[in-house]
Amino acid sequence: MDPTRATPFRPTGTVYGTLLNFRREHALWAARMVQPPYQAPPRAPVLYVKTANTFTPAGGAIALPDGAPVEVAASLGLVLGGPDDLLPTGGTPGVAGVVLLNDVSAAHESYFRPPVKTRCVDGFLGLGPDCVPLARLGGLAGLHGLRLQLTLNGVPQHTTVLSDLVRDAATLLAEVNAFMGLRSGDMLMLGTDCLDDGSRPRVQPGDVVAISAEGFAPAVHRFVAEALP
Repeated sequence: MDPTRATPFRPTGTVYGTLLNFRREHALWAARMVQPPYQAPPRAPVLYVKTANTFTPAGGAIALPDGAPVEVAASLGLVLGGPDDLLPTGGTPGVAGVVLLNDVSAAHESYFRPPVKTRCVDGFLGLGPDCVPLARLGGLAGLHGLRLQLTLNGVPQHTTVLSDLVRDAATLLAEVNAFMGLRSGDMLMLGTDCLDDGSRPRVQPGDVVAISAEGFAPAVHRFVAEALP
């Protein structure tokens, strides 16, 4: 963690997640993309929102709803910044820095339904401790070579390779900004990769998940049983 930071990182704007942005998962879903109701692959990035109730600071505990299978996945978030509060649609928004993330979700079978219920449970976005300046990582192009390692109780479970993105960081940012304005402080997540069968690692109460990448302090979170009333 940056010693000059008094408290762990927390987003100040809206957090947007991205679906189907890794080649493996995109290929697994390709045959179903042409079925009703859409009947064609998406032409633009598919987004969802991680609401403020989901934010869990680095080192915090994430409560697991009783009886619901829960998956974890590594991601990176681009934290936007610029001279103006509103970054105009179609412009080139600046990136103030990058954050390591654990995108937690309830296990679900389809991306063709609204993801709010599965992705916006209290605490379901584990935040890395710092927003790392983009220049320190070699700019947006430097993210292409990063590998995100997810461990469960110290055992490696999955490696996310950012060279496998469908839309790399610069392309994703430009395509999203082409149809909607972004504000300084907003965060755009690059997406999450899946295992070979399309699933993601699952967690139980007592588990500790750590996500690491070169140039970042690890994002570590423990999972606990939901406190019942």
